Formats: sequence, structure tokens, C-alpha cells
Amino acid sequence: FGSSWTAMSTKLEIESHDVVRLMLQFCKEHQLNRTLAILQEESRVTLNYVDSVEAFATDINNGRWDAVLKAVSYLSFPDAVLMDLYEHVVMELLEGREAQLAYDLLRMTSPMINLKQSHPDRYLRLEHLCKKGAMDSKEWGENGKEKRRAKLTQLMLPYVQAAPPGRLLALLGQALKWQQNVGMLQPGVKLDLFRGAAKVMSEIAEEFPQQIARQIKFGTKSHPECACFSPDGQHLVSGSVDGFVEVWNHSTGQLRKDLQYQNDEEFMMHDQAVVSVAFSRDSECLASGSQDGKLKIWKVATGQCLRHFDRAHTEGITCVQFSKDGSQVLTSSFDMTAKIHGLKSGRMLKEFRGHTSYVNTAAYNHDNTRVVTASSDTFVKVYDVKSSECILSFSPPPPPHMNEASMVSVNSVCFVPCDGDRGAGDERIYVCTRSNTVYMMNLRGQVLKAFCSGKRSGGDILAFAVSHRGKWLYAVAEDHMLYVFDTETAKLEHLMKVCEKEVIGLTQHPTRNMLACFATDGHLTVLVP
Repeated sequence: FGSSWTAMSTKLEIESHDVVRLMLQFCKEHQLNRTLAILQEESRVTLNYVDSVEAFATDINNGRWDAVLKAVSYLSFPDAVLMDLYEHVVMELLEGREAQLAYDLLRMTSPMINLKQSHPDRYLRLEHLCKKGAMDSKEWGENGKEKRRAKLTQLMLPYVQAAPPGRLLALLGQALKWQQNVGMLQPGVKLDLFRGAAKVMSEIAEEFPQQIARQIKFGTKSHPECACFSPDGQHLVSGSVDGFVEVWNHSTGQLRKDLQYQNDEEFMMHDQAVVSVAFSRDSECLASGSQDGKLKIWKVATGQCLRHFDRAHTEGITCVQFSKDGSQVLTSSFDMTAKIHGLKSGRMLKEFRGHTSYVNTAAYNHDNTRVVTASSDTFVKVYDVKSSECILSFSPPPPPHMNEASMVSVNSVCFVPCDGDRGAGDERIYVCTRSNTVYMMNLRGQVLKAFCSGKRSGGDILAFAVSHRGKWLYAVAEDHMLYVFDTETAKLEHLMKVCEKEVIGLTQHPTRNMLACFATDGHLTVLVP
């Protein structure tokens, strides 16, 4: 327990001993006595704090020994001080004719046992007085009882300090207020304190975005190529054409300066454009893929690069996704392949081949036994993860207004939320083609629903996302419009303009009615109801 932690937004050093003391105080105040004793023993840290030094001194001077001994049980004093204290308490008990209690204290407490071994003459004197059953006030000698109490007070006070009660909860409260002030927490939102994320309020209806809440403007020669929210809902991360990976406060539209490295203007970076980003399920790690085929894994809290794959692909990485257990990363690329990379080994573990053009997306199914890819060669392919074999390949149909022989690129694919209870063969996917239609299909290639913008020209859908509980499907098209569909009826419910130039992609907040889109106009736009 000799280590210390550095606070992210300051240079303050937090000693681990002090953290343990906060826990010890919490245990003491909530009568978790066994936990307190075990924690003190294992950590070798003692709680030498009292609520009030003055009150502690008053208890000694007034002979309130029940309160003093209870406090002392949580404190650490030299053996000599404890022997003096317990000797005095035994004598006062005898003076008050509580001989049995005095005798029990003499025989069964550690300080008195130590007194017997180190000062047998003093111990024998107390034992003799206990057998008599009483003590005359003359036994105090010239100093008297009150002066001996005062001397005990002088001996004990240097070893104790005052600390206000409830420090752990007070500090947590202050931290939460600070997070609200910097926009990390929304006022009125119920918080899961352990996870550090807002509690999901299932009774809140899913509403589709109808207005722009804020826009993050990039530099004149930059624009975001990719973006995603963290699963805990705290971060919005972007990857830009100039190689920067930046973490944003989606509530304020400002950079997260509570991350020390960003406060110091040091950023997660690639040598070339960052074209794909994704979080691990615990929100602690971030994967980023760049135009030159490099893959990097970052620790978001520190900005440290934990692992890099300099030759993950021979061309740009179009999509990244962590496995459920966070030990592997799935990627797709312009090099016509998808791959799985092991984070522990630092090696490619699986390669999925068969496409004849760019692989635009690769996605795990819910139990990570299948990988589905979408390609510009017009095909969706389903692979078995264990064998890397393609077990099914199909092309989504062209929309009715197009010729049946038309070749339509498949831009992206994702699994339908809440399908985890279905078997691997019964899961459904959304498939976005370079047309005016997004399809819901099963893994046998059958079309279940079609979501159409209705525009025969100038309305090809470029990207899509699904609301956090699956009620709405959002699609952005080349006409710079956002199309909102009801996933049950496939009906178009809302339409709004979201950018001035070509939109690149969309990302949905994991628990809130919030959507972010990014475009070549240099804006990362946050949309809300």
C-alpha cells in the first residue's frame, strides 16, 4: 500500500493509504466491525482519526471510559500508552466497586497481557487490588485521579487527528457535482454509481431526433471520418481525416479536458486518416483503424496505446468491432478481407476471404459464433468464426424502380437489437445498399421488411443506425436528409436536414434518445428529440 494515484485533471497525488482510511471510516460509521478489523489487518493501515479531538479529550478527562475504549479499538497507539490507559481504567473501575469488570479487563485485554509480561510488578499490584474487590482513593497517590486523567490525555492526543464524519460519501458527492458542472452528468439523471453511468430508465419512451442540439466544428482542412458513443454513454469519440482520435463531451460539444492527455493537448493519433473506431463493451478500450491499414488499441482513460498492428490490412480499415469478451478485434478492409486479431498474442487469428471488392462492414452476431460482412461486390456473406468458412452468401435485391440485373453495392450491415435470444440461424440483420432502401433480412437471405426513402434519384442511403432499443431506424442519404422509419411498420415517420455536404455516417447513443452524424462539411452533429 505504498503506491499513489494521480488525479486525471490535476497533479494532485492521492495516497492509497488515505483511500483505505476512507473505507475504514465508512466501515466504522456503519458498524461493519468485522470488515473494519480485517481491512486494517490486511492493509496494515489504521484509522487514527476521530470525529473531534476536543470531544475525545473531554471523554478522557471526564472518565467516560466506554466511549474512550470504543474509540481506541479503531486507533493505533504505542503499547506503553495503551498499558497506561488500561491500568488507569482498571483502577477507576475498582474505585467504583466494579471488581468483576475490572478483573475481566485485567485478564482478557491485550494491553494488560503485555503489562503482565513487561511490568509484572504493576500487573501484580492490580491483581491484588482486584482480589480485594475495591480500591481506596489513596491508591492514586500524590497526583490524584484527575491529574492522571490529564496526563493520559497529553499522552494520547499526539496520536490522533480529527476528520469530519462521512468523508467517503462527501467526496463522492463532490465528484458527482464536478462531473455535472463539466457536463459529464446530466442534472436529474439517476446514476449507477458503481458503473459510472446513467441508469437506463426503461419507462422513458424512445423518441426520434427532431432538432440539432449542438455541432462540433472541425478545422478548415479536417472533418470526421468516423465516430461512436461509448457503451456506458459517457464518451463520444471521433476519428478524423488528419489522423486525430478525439474524445468529446456530447452534452457540451467540448473536448473532454478531464482526460489529462487531452488537457495537455496530447492526443491518440494515426499517421493517416482514421476511418473506423469502436469501444470495448466495458468502455475502457478503444480500437481505431486507419487509411493505411494500421490498427491501434487505446486505453481511453490515459490515452496509452496498448497494442498496435502495423500490418492489420494492406489497405484502409473500414470497420472495427471488439468481441464480447474484449480479447479480440474484428476488422474489415478495402483489401477485400475481414480479419480477427488477438489482443494478447498481437497476431491475426482468423481471416475471412471470398469478396471481390471492398469489404465495407464486418459484424459479429450476438454470441460471436458468426461474422457477417457487407461488400461493394453486392454480396453479404456469413462466416463461421471457428472454421473461417463462408456458410452463406447472398445479394440483397435492388429496389423496385431499378432493373433486376442492377448491381447494388452493400454499404453496411448490423444485427437487429434484442435478437440475442434467437438461435444463430434465426437472427435478423439490417442491410444498407447503395440505393434508396434498407432491408431487414434473415441470415438465409430472405427479405423481411424494406425501408424506402421514396426518392428514385438523389436519395441513395449512405449510412444508417438503429435506436438504442430498436424502435427506430435512422438513415442518412446523399440528399443530406435524415430519414426516420418505424421498425415495426417500416413507415417513414420523420424527415430532416442534418448537414450541408455529403454525410459519412451515423452513431446512436447506447441509452438515450441521441444520435450523432458526421459529414464532409467538417461537423459532428448531435441530434435530440
